[in-house]
Amino acid sequence: MRHLTLALAVALCWPPTQAAAQGAPVPSGTPTQTMAQTASSTALSLAEALSLAETANPALRAKQAQLAAAEGAASDAAALLANNPQLALERTRRDVPDASGTERRKEWNAGVSQAFEIAGQPRYRRQATAAALQALRLEIDDLRRQQQAEVAQRFYRVLALQQRMELETQAVKLFDNTAQAIERRRGAGEDTRLDANVALVEAERARNQLASVQEQLIEARAALATPLQLPFSQLPQVSGDLSIQAPPYSEAQLLERTPALPRLQALTARASSAQARLQLEQAARYPDVTLGLNIGLEGTSQARERLTTLTFAVPLPLFKHNGAAIGAASSEAAQAAVERQAAERDAPAQIHALWARLDSLRQRIDRLQRSVLPALAKNEELSVKSLRAGQIGLLELIVTNRQSLDARRDLVDAQIDYQTTRLALEAAAGWTNQP
Repeated sequence: MRHLTLALAVALCWPPTQAAAQGAPVPSGTPTQTMAQTASSTALSLAEALSLAETANPALRAKQAQLAAAEGAASDAAALLANNPQLALERTRRDVPDASGTERRKEWNAGVSQAFEIAGQPRYRRQATAAALQALRLEIDDLRRQQQAEVAQRFYRVLALQQRMELETQAVKLFDNTAQAIERRRGAGEDTRLDANVALVEAERARNQLASVQEQLIEARAALATPLQLPFSQLPQVSGDLSIQAPPYSEAQLLERTPALPRLQALTARASSAQARLQLEQAARYPDVTLGLNIGLEGTSQARERLTTLTFAVPLPLFKHNGAAIGAASSEAAQAAVERQAAERDAPAQIHALWARLDSLRQRIDRLQRSVLPALAKNEELSVKSLRAGQIGLLELIVTNRQSLDARRDLVDAQIDYQTTRLALEAAAGWTNQP
């Protein structure tokens, strides 16, 4: 019985399998079998997930649908005149009584009129619509980058939880075996009820931890399926690597790219469009001039008169001065300017904060991989030797193994935090290279 317990203790010290490290699908027979049956049979890579999100993401497609309206407004603004000419036709039948009876006269009149803007409105309108169209295209580009970062973050979360599932599954199996071994030893009088209870609690804690990670994995897969537009019956599994690499950029390089960020360029274009619209509304205080030309025939059949009339019409700006539209445009311009200034101020600060967090996470992962995990592996080896020599009991070995499992959990958590922070940093700085 003692040799069986020692064998279980040695097995508990084994590191996670390569499949767990790479985020491979969980084999059948594990506690995730039911969940895996509802998941996609083929694991998605990061490139496949990003490609699928590019064509299926509803938020991006909704933003792209706004292009038609912006392009239509720009097309109308590019026209020679803002108003279409008006054609008027008039036909009159006139009965004129005279001494010999009633004379019936048929008269007609035709005319064309055109309204002209006299305060430069066409130029302002073209500037406003062109800037708005440019801003929308930049916003689509920025949204595409943000969506790619969000999909990649959800991808890495699923990958990390798949690795946690492998780790927690091993922990449940091994702690269960250890608890059963101690229970048999207690029945043989070799261990106490306290030892059995401690081992049982560890097994139950491991089982609860596995259930918690399983719930988080289902939630993470559902979150990833949303931008990919996958049904619940096809919750995605993923394949990839959580290991970190040195970023191909420095903080100074990212800060240099700040003025070229699509988000900032879009806000600048929005501010330009709002300023042009303000000028347009201010120019609209000046009334449009309408010129018209009319021709017609009037009079009796023996003395027809051909009339040619030139008309000039202008509304008198006595009561309405376009104050509401000017106020709304002024508010929009001021708000756009404030948003642009805030973004220009906040972008470098956000990049600096994310870079500092990324560097801290890199150091934390380095400490775990270079110092903590090797030391715990050595402790596990020494604990097994001490157990064989009778210097410690199984409870001390359980504590050592629990520390090792916690360190592996910490490593996975730190790796997902690193990947999430890296993606947020690259999205904030407009870095285009995807891992």
